[in-house]
Amino acid sequence: MPSTLTRSRMQSLTRKEKFNDLLLQITNDMAASKNLDEALETLVDITTSAIGGERGTIFLNDENSQELYSRFAQGNFRREIRIMNTKGVAGWVFTHKEGAIILDAYKDDRFDKSVDMRTGYRTKSILCAPLKTVNGEIIGVSQILNKIDGKFSEGDLEILQAMTQQAAIAIQGNIIVEQIEKSRKQELEFLDVVSKVSSELELGPLLQRIIGTVTKMLNAERSTLFINDEKTNELYTEVVEGVGKNVIRFPNHLGIAGSVFASGTPLNIPHAYADLRFNPGFDRSTGYFTRSILCTPVINKEGKRIGVCQVLNKREGPFTDEDQKRLEAFTSQISMAIENAKLFNDVQNEKNYSQGMLSSMSNGVITIDEVGKIVTCNPAGLSILKITKLKEVLGQDIKDLFSGSNAWLVEKIQDDDSKDEDDEDDEDKPKQKGEEEFMDVELEFGGETVSANISVLPLLGVENESLGSLIMIEDISSEKRMKSTMSRYMDPGLADKLLDESEEDIMGGKESIGTVLFSDVRSFTTLTESLGASGTVKLLNEYFTIMVDCITDEGGMLDKFIGDAIMAIFGTPFSHDDDPDRGVRAAIKMMTELYILNDAREKTGQIPIDHGMGVNT
Repeated sequence: MPSTLTRSRMQSLTRKEKFNDLLLQITNDMAASKNLDEALETLVDITTSAIGGERGTIFLNDENSQELYSRFAQGNFRREIRIMNTKGVAGWVFTHKEGAIILDAYKDDRFDKSVDMRTGYRTKSILCAPLKTVNGEIIGVSQILNKIDGKFSEGDLEILQAMTQQAAIAIQGNIIVEQIEKSRKQELEFLDVVSKVSSELELGPLLQRIIGTVTKMLNAERSTLFINDEKTNELYTEVVEGVGKNVIRFPNHLGIAGSVFASGTPLNIPHAYADLRFNPGFDRSTGYFTRSILCTPVINKEGKRIGVCQVLNKREGPFTDEDQKRLEAFTSQISMAIENAKLFNDVQNEKNYSQGMLSSMSNGVITIDEVGKIVTCNPAGLSILKITKLKEVLGQDIKDLFSGSNAWLVEKIQDDDSKDEDDEDDEDKPKQKGEEEFMDVELEFGGETVSANISVLPLLGVENESLGSLIMIEDISSEKRMKSTMSRYMDPGLADKLLDESEEDIMGGKESIGTVLFSDVRSFTTLTESLGASGTVKLLNEYFTIMVDCITDEGGMLDKFIGDAIMAIFGTPFSHDDDPDRGVRAAIKMMTELYILNDAREKTGQIPIDHGMGVNT
C-alpha cells in the first residue's frame, strides 16, 4: 500500500497530466479549425468547459477602430459585439495586460450593466484573461461568466491564461490568413466593380450604379455622389439613397462635401455631430441620424475636381484608413467613367445631329468605304433607290447597287479615283481633289427612271487619309421640282399627298372631318421650377420626340407645339375610314410610352411626368 506522500505525488502527477492533456487538446483542436470563427468557437467551448462557467466569450482587438469585438458568444446573444478596448472588464484587462477575477460583477465599477439589460442575462461573477502571444503581444481577451460550482479562483485564472496562450498562436495565424483572404476578396471585388461601372456609358444609369456600388463596397448605410455645376458653383445630386426622388443643391463650399470639394482633401469623420462643418438640418428634415462620414473628392484625369463622393454610417464601427484608400481608388476610376460617359453623350449627340441632318435632307446621301462597301444611306437615298429597308443596302458592294444601266456611275468614280494622283498638282482645279459632279443624268431604279444631279466627294480622315467616298443624289424630275418648291411652304409629307391628287383642284382646298388630339403636361410649372431651364429643355425634347412618334405611327399630322402642349390632327387633308380610332390608338400609345419613360426616370431618381389629353372628332 503506497504511503501518503506517494499518493500525493501521484495525484499531483495526475493533475499535471490532465493539464497537459488539456493543452494538447487545445493545440490539436485549434490546428484542426478551418477558419477564425471555428477556432474562436472551439476555444470558447474548451475554456468554458474546463473552468466550469455558464458562458464564455473571446474578444479580439481591432487595431483600426480601437475596439474589442466578439464574433461568437454562447447562449442567446449570438451576434458581433463591439466595445471600446478601454471600457468594461474586458477593456481593463486588455489595457492593463493582466487577468481579473470579479466575484460580484454588480459591485465592480468596471462592469458594464447595459449588456445584461439588453439580453436579460444576469452576470454574477467574471473571470477574464488577456489573449497573449508567445512574444507578449496582447491580441484580445478571454472572458468566462458565472462559475457553476463555487467561485472563480487564482487557479482558474492560471489555467485560463495557459489555455489562451496555447491557442493564441493558432488564432493569430487565422487572423492573418483571414486578413489576406479578405484583402484578396476585396481586390477581386474591386476589380469586378470597377469593370462593371466602367462598362456603363450612359451617365444617368452610371451615377445610380456608382452609388449602389460604393454603399455595398464599404458596408455603409448610404452614399451620395455630388456633381459640381460649373455654371452655378453648386454641388448637386438627383440620386440620394433612402430619400427617394429628391434634387439637392447647395454652394460648393458649404458643409462636409463643400469643404472636401474646395480643399480637395478627403475627410474621415467618426462623429458627425462633433464636427462644426456638419449641417444637422438634413437629418432633421429626413429623420435620419448620421453617425460617421467618409468623403472624398472626385478628380478627373486632368486633376480637375468634378464632384464629391460621400458615404454615411459604416455598419461595423467607423470608417478606416483602408476604407478611405479604397474609396479614393474607386473615385479615381469612376471619374474616368464619368468623363467617358460625358464623352459618349457628346459623341451620341454629334451622331444624332449628323443622322438628323442626313434624315432631313431631301437629297439622297450614300457613303462607301475605301473598298466600295456601302456604310450609310439616308431615307431620301433609300427612296431614290426604291429600297424600303436600310439593312438591304448596308454592306452591299457599290457595283451591285449601281449595276446594269447605272454601271457607268461606278466606272466614272473608279476612273476619277485613278486620276487623283495626276490631278494632285492641278492648282487651277476649282473642285476638291477627287470631287466630281454629274449634272442632269438619268438613273434607273425599280423600273423607274430618275433624273438627277450627282456629286461624288472623297471622305478624308484627320491625317488626310482616304476613308471612302460620299455620293449625293438630287432628284430633279418635274415632280421633284414641284415638290421641292411646295415643300418650302408646307409639310413635305403633305406636299407628297397633294401632288398625288392630280384630279382635284389642289389649290382650292376642301372640307373634311378630322380628329383632333390635344395633350399637355400636368403641373408643368412645378417641373420647370425643379428642373431649371436646361433640364426643362432636355425633358421636353425627350418627351416630344416620344409623343410625336406615337402620333406619326398612326398616320397623324403634328399641327403645332404650344409650350408643353401638343396638337395633332388625324384625317386632314386626307381622311381614312378609321381616323377617330387612329387618334384614340395614338393617345393610348402615348400613355403607354409615358409609363415606360416614367419607369426609367424613377429608376434614375428623376421626377415622373403626368399628362392629360383629349380626342375629339
